[in-house]
Amino acid sequence: MTRSIAVLGAGPGLGQAVAHRYAREGYAVAVVARRQEALDGLAEQLTRAGAQAHAIAADLADTGAIPALAERIRAAVGDVDALYYGAAANGFVPVLELTPERVDELMPLGVHAPLSLVREFLPFMIAQGDGAILSAQGASALHGNPDIAGGLALAAQRNLLQALHAAVAGKGVYVGGLYIGAAIENTPFHAQLESARAAGNPVPDIPSVDPAVLADLLWTMHHQTRPPEATYPS
Repeated sequence: MTRSIAVLGAGPGLGQAVAHRYAREGYAVAVVARRQEALDGLAEQLTRAGAQAHAIAADLADTGAIPALAERIRAAVGDVDALYYGAAANGFVPVLELTPERVDELMPLGVHAPLSLVREFLPFMIAQGDGAILSAQGASALHGNPDIAGGLALAAQRNLLQALHAAVAGKGVYVGGLYIGAAIENTPFHAQLESARAAGNPVPDIPSVDPAVLADLLWTMHHQTRPPEATYPS
């Protein structure tokens, strides 16, 4: 029976790389993001490579629509064996400018959506004694950053993942978080850094990383090492 993964936040960087990595291993893939045209192009690439792929446009910040989204995913690839979540709101706000209203805007993508998705798909994984919930987010989830105060939503998500890992590791389900302190190539953020660097403007002193490297790391975490979390760079 074909195994399946839902890739939530299938953007041009890591989300797409995760979709390609799992597709190469024979997984049926449901890719989810906001823009249908970009998703259709990704699904077409995966299909041409021999994978079973489905494009599902959805706004993950609309957490009230998560149950309907889960049904669309099930209709495409069944109850998934793996769930990857990489969506996040723009957390690049200075801490001295952070307001309760801005925090409210960060929480749907940071916490409410992944929790709602877990509630949809985790029961099946527990019932079959196998499955994986994976998340990849910025390193601001690990340490407070005065320039990326929105990381507090990711820190809350990290706490949730840690609790889930402790609750279900003995039930055959792997829960793992990857926290990235690098600019991921093929993303708007990486393009902005390169443009600023070329113009001679100051840029953060962080490395760049090929998203395929991170997708390989997530695959290894899931299928081999199974740590509750990992960082890049390590």
